[in-house]
Amino acid sequence: MTEVPDSPQRHSPQHRGAPPETARALDRYGGPARLLALSDGVFAIAMTLLVLDITVPPGLDPAAFRDALRDLPPKLGAYALSFAIIAAFWRDHNRHLRHLRAVDGVLMHVTLLGLGLIALLPFPTTLLSEYGGRPQSVAFYAAAVAAMDGTQIALLVVRLRRPWLNAVPLDPRAVRADIADAAATAVVFTASIPLTYAIGPQAIWSWVLLLPLKFFTGRRQRAAGTG
Repeated sequence: MTEVPDSPQRHSPQHRGAPPETARALDRYGGPARLLALSDGVFAIAMTLLVLDITVPPGLDPAAFRDALRDLPPKLGAYALSFAIIAAFWRDHNRHLRHLRAVDGVLMHVTLLGLGLIALLPFPTTLLSEYGGRPQSVAFYAAAVAAMDGTQIALLVVRLRRPWLNAVPLDPRAVRADIADAAATAVVFTASIPLTYAIGPQAIWSWVLLLPLKFFTGRRQRAAGTG
């Protein structure tokens, strides 16, 4: 009887000592390196696109130039808010992916959904800066950010329910702290959607609630060793 040689992949360092589920995921999708590289690229492009709306048209006379400068603060504010949101999302997203050993289809699709929402964020940012006085703009922006944090929560749940994907066992306390942090953002932005239709664009000030909430969830994360 002719002996069929083992696949060379089975002898790779990645597979050594891996549970069967991990080995299958590595065979089909590999490790997290390519997903990390793709994620970094999407985040970098999204951050760069945010600044493209901050412009002053050429050839303005002095009066028009002053008017153009007066129009900049809403654009700068929307840019700063979105940049901070994307940067925080990248920090957490990068940390979660770096602690993976393997990737499977479910995790990949959740990650791609999150990246799609990140790539979309420059559009609601433009709406917020150009039409911030309209409730639809505030609601669209809030929905986009809440959906982004929803994918972050989904990623954590996938890692918790598929332990073979993780490089080291997850600490349930740390996962709960991370979920609470993402949920705080999702809840505040989701709650502002009906609020903006009730009281108008002033509902944007409800987002300030994130400052104390993030302080407390950040303390919880640091206590769990993840912040």
